[in-house]
Amino acid sequence: MNRLFVAYKPSGIGSNKYLYTLKNKYKNKKAGFAGTLDPFAKGVLLVGFGSHTKLFRFLNKTPKTYKATLWLGAKSDTLDTEMIEEVAIMPSFPLKKVQEALLSLQGNLEYEPPIFSAKRINGQRAYDLARAGKEVVLNKIHSRVYDIQLIHYSHPFVTFEATVSEGTYIRSLGRLIAQKLGLEHGSLSMLERLNEGQFKYENEKALNIKNSLNIAQNYYLSDADNVKYGRVLALQDLQLQEDGTYWLDNGNMISVITIQNGTVKYELGRIEC
Repeated sequence: MNRLFVAYKPSGIGSNKYLYTLKNKYKNKKAGFAGTLDPFAKGVLLVGFGSHTKLFRFLNKTPKTYKATLWLGAKSDTLDTEMIEEVAIMPSFPLKKVQEALLSLQGNLEYEPPIFSAKRINGQRAYDLARAGKEVVLNKIHSRVYDIQLIHYSHPFVTFEATVSEGTYIRSLGRLIAQKLGLEHGSLSMLERLNEGQFKYENEKALNIKNSLNIAQNYYLSDADNVKYGRVLALQDLQLQEDGTYWLDNGNMISVITIQNGTVKYELGRIEC
């Protein structure tokens, strides 16, 4: 069964383990997901079954929006409630100051990712090294915060929503907010992904592939059977001939092609809709 849909992963379970429950639910062994969520986090998880797992890199899944609650003064190496070591007690902040701290993050950011993250160091995951008690040094990364808004402040908890570029660590944003307020520590007590680009949770409804792609549609102007059966395509038979990646409509199927230096090649052929 080929299927693309948005699931809602609960907190307390890893993305891979949750995918296993979906495989059992739909009785499908070939499945995958885009955009890993930590066990601590909950929310939107884009899932594909069958050949639809090949579509992830062509989908309109950025920017992403998250809702999070920051616990001011909570010290944790994981930057969430998994490994809280201590909690500093401090007086509350004026609401305006909290709002200003959040808004100061809007735009391009350079920051350190959490040491408990899936980034690789010499082939090993950073979180595996951190859990083993080994020193973890990660290079700074760049992200863009398109929008960030205060939802609620009930000291010492700050709830906010942030719309960010792909690969942004919301736990690191929480740490930055705490630092903007003059605090040494701050950890998330809740994290929820609300959407990945255009994709939101709608009770696992199957998605329309043709409306989900972030690449332009092209049109083949010669014999449609050439596309249907994956034959070699000539550049002059395509409506759009500029270099780039495009999708072709085959009725109940699509194909994805790339044009480069006058040559046409298939990225994906005959994916059922």
